[in-house]
Amino acid sequence: MSERRGAPAESEPGLTIAALADELADMLAARGVGEPRTQARDIITALAAQPRSWAFVRSDAALTGADCDRARAAAEMLARGAPFAYAVGRASFRHLTLEVDPRVLIPRPETELLVDVVFDELGGADAATGVAIDVGTGSGAIALALASEGRFSRVYATDISLDALAVARRNVERASASLRAPVELRHGSLLAAVRDVGADVIASNPPYIALGEAAELPRSVRDWEPPVALYGGNDGLVVTARLVREAADLLRPDGLLAIEVDARRASLVAELVARDSRFRAVRVVLDLTGRERFVLARRKEKA
Repeated sequence: MSERRGAPAESEPGLTIAALADELADMLAARGVGEPRTQARDIITALAAQPRSWAFVRSDAALTGADCDRARAAAEMLARGAPFAYAVGRASFRHLTLEVDPRVLIPRPETELLVDVVFDELGGADAATGVAIDVGTGSGAIALALASEGRFSRVYATDISLDALAVARRNVERASASLRAPVELRHGSLLAAVRDVGADVIASNPPYIALGEAAELPRSVRDWEPPVALYGGNDGLVVTARLVREAADLLRPDGLLAIEVDARRASLVAELVARDSRFRAVRVVLDLTGRERFVLARRKEKA
């Protein structure tokens, strides 16, 4: 979103930031959206990639008609119940700003912590070397964080959804200047597309919600986020169980498996991994709220 000094061109009538914020706030209030004035300013600043204070400091700056139309479209999506990230088309993940839309899951803070857990297990970001695979990459969040912060030789990112890979490709392009390692996107279910790869790290935030739990989800999740990224079968463990089996085939000796899990099923996932005789050092790691959120394991020496 750009500022225009002076009067906007007649073919592109615009408003000042203050006037647009008033317009959006009135519309959001009429549609029953909470904190409409804050939401209106947040839409404008998010689309402009500016800090929240910018809408106050530059309140008299003129915006183009195109800028105003983008903000109106975002406000309309928000009024229809869309998550804020989808409405403005972007989400923050660690140091990255990612493009997101309903083709991909919105990256969560817990998944940011998964990256920290991986680096901690490897002895720090600078010690994170070799080949890493992000399974079910969605927007590309995990893969891009690993590739930009670690020192891997290559990071692979897989997804069963071609739509998701299209979003991830855009984010790889956006982040290219900050990447320490190349990111290669591959299409396929779980690890099927990287059978030719030997991995030192396999990280994933797989779908882990049971189908019967759909009604318990907030509408902003249930009605907007892609089902393929949410649901892990009748018990929530179908995808994770397949991932564990396939990961053992590709991990090099002492390779790391790191999975984000439903806190209610962390012990079940840990048992599932421990039953596979190819893994050792299986443990559960807590998130910042004290919930069992991640399961880690190391590949044993191959026979």
